[in-house]
Amino acid sequence: MTGPLDRAALRKALRERRAAVPAAERIAAAQAVVAQLEKVPEFMTDRRIGGYWAVEGELPLAALMGGLRARDQLYYLPVLGEDRGLRFAPWRPGGAIAANRFGIPEPVVAAGELLAPADLDVVLVPLLGFDRRGHRLGFGGGWYDRSFAFLASRSDVGKPVLVGVGYALQEIDAIDAQPWDVRLDYVATERELFDFTAPVESL
Repeated sequence: MTGPLDRAALRKALRERRAAVPAAERIAAAQAVVAQLEKVPEFMTDRRIGGYWAVEGELPLAALMGGLRARDQLYYLPVLGEDRGLRFAPWRPGGAIAANRFGIPEPVVAAGELLAPADLDVVLVPLLGFDRRGHRLGFGGGWYDRSFAFLASRSDVGKPVLVGVGYALQEIDAIDAQPWDVRLDYVATERELFDFTAPVESL
């Protein structure tokens, strides 16, 4: 189990584990995760899909773009807000980008084009680690947990559907959820899709 005191050490270990994935395996995983994501019904039918720009060894999402275009879906990337929350900007390959304060590319769009998190249908969420209860270990900044806090008290699948994306090697035994942690609906890896949408049973 992981508590707040050892999360920093766990994050460091998971970053190193992810960074060690060879380039060929990274490319293969990026292709394989598409098939897993296509098992999520909302990903195949809903229009507004939030994603991320892969950095520091995150599983890339470029292989999704052809399918999204074929289904006439819109793709959005996160933009950091002054309120320490995320907004999402529409983006297509080749669209203008600029690095944010952390060096992560963000689309260059007018403020009126930004969507609030609640306006998305599906969000593909980057992670450092996950367990088989839908808990996510993020990067420590709290951006996603703050932005999707309105989903924390839901008892069933809400909008947007949150799908964690990562390598199978990022699975860990258990994460002690903190009060601010937002549970995922699914996790997609190159090997399988974990479905957490069933009601949690009481012991």
